[in-house]
Amino acid sequence: MALVAVFHFSSSALWLCLGAVFVLSPLGVNLGYHRLLTHRSLKTPKWLEYTLVTLGAAIGGGPPLLWVAEHRLHHRYSDTVSDPHDAGRGFWYAHVGHLFYHKDFEDQQEQWMSYIPDLSGDAYYRFLNRYWIGFAVLATVPLYFWGGWSYVLWVGFVRVVLMLHLTWFVNSASHLWGYESYERKDGSKNCWWVGLLAAGEGWHNNHHAYPTSAAHGRRWWEVDTTYYMICVLERLGLAKNVQRPMKIKRAPAKAEAPLKSLTEVAYLQRGTENSPLTSVFMNPKPPLSVPVKAVSLIAVTSNVP
Repeated sequence: MALVAVFHFSSSALWLCLGAVFVLSPLGVNLGYHRLLTHRSLKTPKWLEYTLVTLGAAIGGGPPLLWVAEHRLHHRYSDTVSDPHDAGRGFWYAHVGHLFYHKDFEDQQEQWMSYIPDLSGDAYYRFLNRYWIGFAVLATVPLYFWGGWSYVLWVGFVRVVLMLHLTWFVNSASHLWGYESYERKDGSKNCWWVGLLAAGEGWHNNHHAYPTSAAHGRRWWEVDTTYYMICVLERLGLAKNVQRPMKIKRAPAKAEAPLKSLTEVAYLQRGTENSPLTSVFMNPKPPLSVPVKAVSLIAVTSNVP
């Protein structure tokens, strides 16, 4: 359908498509799914949380509960055989190839639900997780009445393709190419062009060092549009408890050396000892499809940043 859009081109549809990619996608997926639900980097009124996550579903972000569970799994086992999109298997596997492989983890609801104890009891999220595709389809109806098939194809299908590839570049490019500001055992990188195009998600090394931080950009040139949106919500009184990384004193003559971060566990526990996320990251169940030897190896190395 995205290819058919070429024959229904209009400049207004293109501009609306790009606007949705760089505004609605960061709000729904980056802010709603990722920083709000997955990492609890901020707290919003429940109505706003539901609105942002519903937006994420309506723009094609996928089932929110499974999205959050798999992302938490990714952080726990990043770049190992248990990572849903292990970059160690190459760019194409991490980018899109993993979608064509069967994952036992996704079939076992009890298994992936164990990664989201803070969300699994929410009736609305269970409903949205099951019927998200209906929201995505319904979102194209007003587009048809607004601008015809041109708007449906460009703002609907082309936008989804662009949004998904930008998200997948975080899984692939930002684990293979870029620079490291923090020493990590995984392959996370700060990839500048993914950082710009994906509204701040590409500063992935920073994010893996401080996963619950609402800010992924740490230096002035690391533009983080999603974080700026969070700051606006905070100024409006709609976001509280915005988590920010601890300030780090850099050695004056050795700025080129990678900065050592706190361990992931220590950062998760900092000020969040009673958070349900702490137990999720500390004691998650290994995926069912991982060999016993691999699980043992991960168990030995999992508490090292």
